[in-house]
Amino acid sequence: MPAKILVSACLMGHAVRYDGQSKPLVHPAIDRWRAEGRLVTICPEMSAGMPVPRPPAEIAAGAVGKDVLAGRAKVVEVNGRDVTGDFVQAAENALRLARETGCRFALLIDGSPSCGSGFVYDGSFSGARHPGEGVTAALLSDNGIEVYSDRQIDGLVARIDALDER
Repeated sequence: MPAKILVSACLMGHAVRYDGQSKPLVHPAIDRWRAEGRLVTICPEMSAGMPVPRPPAEIAAGAVGKDVLAGRAKVVEVNGRDVTGDFVQAAENALRLARETGCRFALLIDGSPSCGSGFVYDGSFSGARHPGEGVTAALLSDNGIEVYSDRQIDGLVARIDALDER
């Protein structure tokens, strides 16, 4: 059975980002994986009932997703509204879908307070970012799902091709 990949809906061209936009990832592997039935698409925030568009949100005080999951940090919108519960629910929904569909991998948009895996923004809403994972990426990786950012797609291709050769 081919390895399944949980993928951010915005990378698949769905206009689900906070600003109502998408960030389509154009790569030959995406078309191949789609044809092979490997892709399972989700926008974690929308799965938790968050609207599109919605105010920008960041993990507060320079924290990361693991801190949010441990109850040591919050996710807040630019207007100060605490949306931590929504982001935790979003992560739990993504993990549940990944488990139900047998996803061993996740391909997520970097920078997001939910899906970021290489970096997240620091909570100042100034554009400053730092290394770390968002809430969904942290929960997935903590549960054995290999998480790759959109910038790491070639690494994911190599990993899956190596598995397919076995």
